[in-house]
Amino acid sequence: MPGQVGPIATEQEGLLAYLTQMRYVLKLTAYGLTDEQLRATPSASTLSVGGLVKHCASTEEGWIATIRKEQRPIDFQKYAEDFKLADGETIDDVFARYDRAAEHTEETVREIGDLGYSVPVDRSVPWNRPDLDVFSLRWVLLHLIQETARHAGHADIVRESVDGATAYPLMAAAEGWPETSWLKPWTPAS
Repeated sequence: MPGQVGPIATEQEGLLAYLTQMRYVLKLTAYGLTDEQLRATPSASTLSVGGLVKHCASTEEGWIATIRKEQRPIDFQKYAEDFKLADGETIDDVFARYDRAAEHTEETVREIGDLGYSVPVDRSVPWNRPDLDVFSLRWVLLHLIQETARHAGHADIVRESVDGATAYPLMAAAEGWPETSWLKPWTPAS
């Protein structure tokens, strides 16, 4: 996938394209990491690359369940656990989960088709605005883009702390871009 979203024709297409792009750059931070490196927490926080990808998958699942008005009990222990890869859990497991969430998001948005569609505000969590009763589907998609981009930035910092890799060299390596005088694709340290 190129480093930029391509041309878009509609608002819905644009929102889904930007969400897809943010998912991609987040997943890219895991490119070439070992299982140990995916779990590493090299910064002042307890965030890891694998945990951030897992958290974003979980967050997207939760919002789509809310859009679909599916009842999901609030489980703050699970919320905390979704910031870490579980014992025996692989990044491929997390990527598959995230891909299923992405597919479900796109199906849901296309089925509804109305970006003004009302989504109830969950009052059981402290971070939702107390002055609103509903969000729109548009708001939820913008929020998912924001949330994913925010955590992609966290993952960039964690990844750079793990092995020095940064976004464009990782993308160049993952996509097979040729080396240039100003951009060398990432390679694992020997």
